[in-house]
Amino acid sequence: MDTNRRWQTLAAEFLGTAFLVFVGVGSVPAALIMNGDKGIGFADLGIIAFAFGTIVVATVYVFGYISGNHINPAVTVGLAVTGKFPWREVPGYLVAQILGATLGAFAIAGVLGDKASKLGLGVASYGADVPWYQGFFAEFVGTFLLVFTVFGVIYRKAAAGWAGLVIGLVVFAAIIPVAPTTGASINPARTTGPMLVQQILGGQVHWEQWPVYIAAELLAGLAAALAFRFIAHTPTDTSPATSTEGDKS
Repeated sequence: MDTNRRWQTLAAEFLGTAFLVFVGVGSVPAALIMNGDKGIGFADLGIIAFAFGTIVVATVYVFGYISGNHINPAVTVGLAVTGKFPWREVPGYLVAQILGATLGAFAIAGVLGDKASKLGLGVASYGADVPWYQGFFAEFVGTFLLVFTVFGVIYRKAAAGWAGLVIGLVVFAAIIPVAPTTGASINPARTTGPMLVQQILGGQVHWEQWPVYIAAELLAGLAAALAFRFIAHTPTDTSPATSTEGDKS
């Protein structure tokens, strides 16, 4: 049988999420270390977004044929809700993603040293001047855009072979307007892993913001999945043959 075993798919989700956090999230303290007291400007934001986008492209093509390369609980839940992923596999995927994000955050600290934690370790958060509902809306919009795009590129009518590039580009694009408000986590695993590691390393963590991020991201994943099905699906999608074949994911 030319199919991967369950431990292989979980390992792919674990490593893919670790790669995402190490490269994407790690680019934030890296920029702060290089800039010194200058902080992060718009050009730096572009580089950070580019780091996220490129690692997503890489992981889609490296792990996509093994696990689907969800590397985001919002994607996993959206796929499960719409019947494109079995619910029995969801807990394993979520655990693998969160553990991978945690490993990726530890790797940031290991490579960049104590400075990374002192500079926030790339933990997503919003400032005291941002009300929780604005943070919620920002994360909802960014995650919705990402998950909706994922569903679009895996749909049976979509052009084959472009999924990795398109998903990477939408991650890059979504980070630009969302990051100034919330850091543009748009991924519950990316939110949680760095927070856990920052707490372990003794850094400051705004845990009261965690439910805002998680609720916004998961609800956005669900809304995007249902919205895409409503907008794009035709009667053919509900036929027995198509239901059996599924999308290209």
